[in-house]
Amino acid sequence: MWLKPEEVLLKNALKLWVTQKSSCYFILQRRRGHGEGGGRLTGRLVGALDAVLDSNARVAPFRILLQVPGSQVYSPIACGATLEEINQHWDWLEQNLLHTLSVFDNKEDIASFVKGKVKALIAEETSSKLAEQEEEPEKFREALVKFEARFNFPEAEKLVTYYSCCCWKGKVPRQGWLYLSINHLCFYSFFLGKELKLVVPWVDVQKLERTSNVFLTDTIRITTQNKERDFSMFLNLSEVFMIMEQLADVTLRRLLDNEVFDLDPDLQEPSQITKRDLEARAQKEFFRAFFRLPRKEKLHAVVECSLWTPFNRCHTPGRLFASDSYICFASKEDGCCNVVLPLREVVSIEKMEDTSLLPNPIIVSIRSRMAFQFIELKDRDSLVESLLARLKQVHATHPVHYDTSSNEDMTSPVFHSTNMCSDHKFGDLEIVSSQNREESEKEKSPLLNPEALFTLFQQSDSQSPESHVSREQIKITLWNDHFAEYGRTVCMFRTEKIRKLVAMGIPESLRGKLWMLFSDAVTDLASHPGYYGNLVEESMGKCCLVTEEIERDLHRSLPEHPAFQNETGIAALRRVLTAYAYRNPKIGYCQSMNILTSVLLLYAKEEEAFWLLVAVCERMLPDYFNHRVIGAQVDQSVFEELIKEHLPELAEHMTDLTALASVSLSWFLTLFLSIMPLESAVNVVDCFFYDGIKAIFQLGLAVLEANAEDLCNSKDDGQALMILSRFLDHIKNEESPGPSVGSYHAVFSDDQEPHPVTDIADLIRDSYEKFGDQSVEQIEHLRRKHRIRVLQGHEDTTKQNVLRVVIPEVSIVPEDLEELYDLFKREHMMSCYWEQPSPVLQRHDPSRPYAEQYRIDPQQFTSLFKLVSPWTCGVHTEILAQRTFRLLDDNMDHLIEFKAFAGCLDTMYNGEMNEKIKLLYRLHIPPALTENDQDSQSPLKNPLLSTSRPLVFGKSNGDTTDYQKQLKQMIKDLAKEKDKTEKELPKMSQREFIQFCKTLYSMFHEDPEENNLYQAIATVTTLLLQIGEVSQRSSSGSCSQDAGEDLRAAALCPEQDSVFVDNGTVPQDGQEFPEAGREGDWTVSLEHILASLLTEQSLVNFFEKPLEIKSKLENAKINQYSLKNSEISHQPHAELKLSNL
Repeated sequence: MWLKPEEVLLKNALKLWVTQKSSCYFILQRRRGHGEGGGRLTGRLVGALDAVLDSNARVAPFRILLQVPGSQVYSPIACGATLEEINQHWDWLEQNLLHTLSVFDNKEDIASFVKGKVKALIAEETSSKLAEQEEEPEKFREALVKFEARFNFPEAEKLVTYYSCCCWKGKVPRQGWLYLSINHLCFYSFFLGKELKLVVPWVDVQKLERTSNVFLTDTIRITTQNKERDFSMFLNLSEVFMIMEQLADVTLRRLLDNEVFDLDPDLQEPSQITKRDLEARAQKEFFRAFFRLPRKEKLHAVVECSLWTPFNRCHTPGRLFASDSYICFASKEDGCCNVVLPLREVVSIEKMEDTSLLPNPIIVSIRSRMAFQFIELKDRDSLVESLLARLKQVHATHPVHYDTSSNEDMTSPVFHSTNMCSDHKFGDLEIVSSQNREESEKEKSPLLNPEALFTLFQQSDSQSPESHVSREQIKITLWNDHFAEYGRTVCMFRTEKIRKLVAMGIPESLRGKLWMLFSDAVTDLASHPGYYGNLVEESMGKCCLVTEEIERDLHRSLPEHPAFQNETGIAALRRVLTAYAYRNPKIGYCQSMNILTSVLLLYAKEEEAFWLLVAVCERMLPDYFNHRVIGAQVDQSVFEELIKEHLPELAEHMTDLTALASVSLSWFLTLFLSIMPLESAVNVVDCFFYDGIKAIFQLGLAVLEANAEDLCNSKDDGQALMILSRFLDHIKNEESPGPSVGSYHAVFSDDQEPHPVTDIADLIRDSYEKFGDQSVEQIEHLRRKHRIRVLQGHEDTTKQNVLRVVIPEVSIVPEDLEELYDLFKREHMMSCYWEQPSPVLQRHDPSRPYAEQYRIDPQQFTSLFKLVSPWTCGVHTEILAQRTFRLLDDNMDHLIEFKAFAGCLDTMYNGEMNEKIKLLYRLHIPPALTENDQDSQSPLKNPLLSTSRPLVFGKSNGDTTDYQKQLKQMIKDLAKEKDKTEKELPKMSQREFIQFCKTLYSMFHEDPEENNLYQAIATVTTLLLQIGEVSQRSSSGSCSQDAGEDLRAAALCPEQDSVFVDNGTVPQDGQEFPEAGREGDWTVSLEHILASLLTEQSLVNFFEKPLEIKSKLENAKINQYSLKNSEISHQPHAELKLSNL
């Protein structure tokens, strides 16, 4: 294989390598100890060293070096495992390079040329690796077999890819294989006789980052709750990190973020995920974020090409992105030129004649007499064919309404090299609406505002209105000049020049229309004629919790602006917010949406404001406006990292940036509208609609940088927040044509000196100059990184809230209870990994109360019960677990929460004897014990309860008499206690009592006092059978004084020594047991059983001996995966240990 050239000194390797061939520029060498018959000592030592090393750490036995005559520095450019393989590389060099090198005069040019050629070969090999893997999957299949054998996962655990690497354990690297599957990161190493296995579920990963340590410059660090692990020495570390990042992101969203799960189809079929899918997903996420397109938009092709840009009269290199409904272009130089072409606007896509100056060109013509020329397109024919197919589909789905009232022919595609749009009026900006359609909509929805509110409620500024008007007119002139050169529709060329115009502030008369273009809400509006009017009609008049919240906030939305001091503005705001809540019930209504929508209504028509709100909530600020505002929290975390990077002194002073987050969160949620005067904040919104969230990040940094000195001198967080509030409240817009409208959240203090005024244009300009270097790709990477931290933070919050409720109610120490919670959650997760969810088992839903977010079904409960319950009964354990589940399932929904599970275990481990016996008693009466209980059949056939073992108690008459007196007194005392309880437990029938005895016998198995316990339980069982018979003969069925006399007589009767005598009182197989509680039935009560057990000290010792849960928990952590695997496959598996990461 070809190697990336790196310089080495040949003299350091003379003893390890032998030269086989050489030429003027290349040397072929063989490593000592390989291919030698006898060999000298040196060769034997080298061969032995290579032999004991792990196969991944071995050095290839053959290599080719690049040598420059007269230089002592050499560069390895190829290696091979066999002589045949290395000879192929040698022959290629002789045939393709050797004769070419003689034309170079400079030795450095020779080295540069060869290294460049080798790097190109490596690039070609890398790009074709995936295709080779799919065409010849033998290597991948071999890795899959090893993965399954080493980790024993079920078949549902799909392997995505694998890599050779080192895992660092302290200062010691362990060479091995890293396996990345859909739910786990696994590492395996076998080095010098020592085996190492690591298994890390993606849902346990709290941080994933590229870092460096003392030994290596670039490593991948995986951080979980308990440990950090470093992985390094990858062939392509960037690729590995991207795959890891995508897998962690997909898995955490799928399992922990229910609100996003339903919106992204890629998350719903994890078994179909491949390495290629993850690479495509990363590219698709960048595409949607860069152009701020809908989440459902599917990317089909990314092609290197060049676009003719008439404003600078040249072809600009970049990439063409083709999706379901768009053709987009992004220049290689960031910000140079971007284009968004909705297929709705495309008239034709045509191939031009291929020439040397215009290789593989195509022309994309749009309705507004513009055309875009792309050249240097690879595989042009298939690209054009697919584009035409999607174009036809889009036009069939959403027919285009041409504006026939215009004097110009909007359908004529003409390629203009200069001044393409000079003939157009800005009114043509509304690209698809026809007059007839507008008139019909007005008739259909007469209540909708036809104009932006600022035109209805014009505010005049008493201070020099002429100067403000002239400034506004200058801006309009600059924009019109720009439209003439760069285009005026959504398909305009977006360059650095337009960014500068936006930063100056968009003219008020153009603001709403340009917001529609920059956000591409204009395409949504055109694609859904009449949609908003229908929503308004369907949603208005309906009352629910969301509408109540909206009504409560209506009068808090820009109350200082006259547009919202009357019913016209309030009614429009109500309609837009209610219609959106009706459209998207998953978001509904979230506070801060009212502030944003009120500003949108000021500058856009009502229907346009609705589609702008859709664009902001669903595309530009994803996951911001939902139950947990995950998106806003992620961006807050990203903002904190940017502060540490760009303002390190401030970050060092404010060690805890969470206090700052309490203020900056509103910057992101309301785009500075709630904390800055309105006439200044709308300039921020201008930048946001053009540059997206990047504008908010950089403006936030600029605000902090402007106040850095005062913040560093602040004494506490309160003073720091006051500094920021006063600064933001005194940001003015000197060029605004309207009067100043202060922020209604501003903080005022009369005793402070006047604060200096900052102009918003200066602040925005500083933000672009000092902090505008963040690219969309960098921001998206930071978002993925911090989304992991935010989601895990929510998981920790859930855990702490559940534990806070459970800890006071149990005696289990908090540390053990926390580990028990982790086991409970992991049991739920493992079923999500590999099993089809049962109908009752819902996915993790963060919107539910904390205690209900994780619940387990009967199968999961049984698995966990086997691992942690102290009441192990052999094969009977599973039956006991099923009964326990039925007992805890109070609401009969076949799911139990952690609180119920922990309370039950607490009774088993830490309860008093009477509490444990009561629990056992309840496990053997309905609802825990059912008629269909699989262990309730043929009770007399169980060897532990057969009549072959006579059980006798009380050989001495004196002992027996004292025993009966003691028993009678205990029963009376327990009856008094029973009177104090709220609810009396039903009595136990003979069938239920038999099951109770079987459980006790099973629990005593393998106990050190097994023989004594068997004898004691035999005595107690015989006594209780006699008590039941006495109750059967008693007309009342209770243990009265007469019954006590009968009990004494029965106890002295020698025929009653056997435990179970087949005298007709016990039903045979297939015969139903009579129900307990009817007159004449055999019954015993809890008091009878408890009093009888208390007479035997060995039984008392068994139930009162201290039990340790910690060892059970440690064992469960190790064996939980193995048990689940064996349950799924029903086959024995080797032990799989979960890493303590």
